[in-house]
Amino acid sequence: MASTPHAQTVKTRFCIISDTHSTIPFPPNDRRHSYRNPLPAADVLLHAGDITNYGLIEEYEPMFEMLCKADAELKIVIAGNHDITLDEDYYETTGRSLMHAGGMEQDTGKIREMWAGERAREAGIVYLEEGISTFTLKNGAHFTIYTSPYQPEFCNWAFPYERHEDHFNPIPNDTANTTTNNHDNNNRKSHEAAAAAPKNPIPPHPSIDIVLTHGPPHTILDATQTGENVGCEHLLQAIRRCRPRLHAFGHIHEGWGAQRVDWINDRSEMLEFDHDGLVEERCAIVDLSRGEGGEGDGGKGEEGEGGLRWGEETLFVNAAIMNVAYRPMNAPFRVDVELPVAAAAAGSVEGSI
Repeated sequence: MASTPHAQTVKTRFCIISDTHSTIPFPPNDRRHSYRNPLPAADVLLHAGDITNYGLIEEYEPMFEMLCKADAELKIVIAGNHDITLDEDYYETTGRSLMHAGGMEQDTGKIREMWAGERAREAGIVYLEEGISTFTLKNGAHFTIYTSPYQPEFCNWAFPYERHEDHFNPIPNDTANTTTNNHDNNNRKSHEAAAAAPKNPIPPHPSIDIVLTHGPPHTILDATQTGENVGCEHLLQAIRRCRPRLHAFGHIHEGWGAQRVDWINDRSEMLEFDHDGLVEERCAIVDLSRGEGGEGDGGKGEEGEGGLRWGEETLFVNAAIMNVAYRPMNAPFRVDVELPVAAAAAGSVEGSI
């Protein structure tokens, strides 16, 4: 997985899953499913949320054990709309009475301790809220990731925002209508803008290497079975500004797949995968590291032949394991990309938020 650093980058492998909905991988000899043990070995495992169906502790426990055993140095986990007990404000105001009435009430503190406690740390599991984090891996890779479990409101589930609300882009400084004689009005507008501004906007390029959200951006791997694109338009706008190397998500089960977007030439490529190959390899393989062949190969740039051109291209991955019928028929992803090398390679995972 690790390679010799070249031109300030190092090949780094990601295993990406989402929308597992309390289902652990099938046994190794179950040839009907690509989602089976062991999960692809990787430097970093990403779980893009919907760990469970209803946020029950007995649903989290087998998923936690599965992630503890996964072969990855770092395992980054975010919640999704079904993980209602990890959205504590929502759970207290809505989720408890809506989902867990009649003796099913959950201890949110105990659940959070599971994901943030000593055993999680020892296993390399890092549960992240919305915001920006930076990590250094043993192979010397140093990367910054933006994470968010929020998505447009969906059937009164957790981590919602209204679809018209811009959750990801900073409000621009607008001084066009200000005058020195309109001080009170300007102050009022400033207070209104501050109240409407997102708490954790996605920063512009080149601040972020990886974006991990539960929901997809609009028109990218977000089509439902009826053909409706239900991803977030504001998220797409933010990703266009940010231009990360990789954006991983789930939420829309039937949107499973990978898409390579060229921002400079305004074009995109849907990557194709062979079903038998998915089952054989237990994953969909995308190699966008320098000079390596494989799915998604093609294109030349600063990262070398076949490599992703950072700032010009982004790989989008919808890694929902469940299909639209909530059957675990989709494959995990194994993605190789080049990441920048730390000034001094760390001997162990380091993270800061």
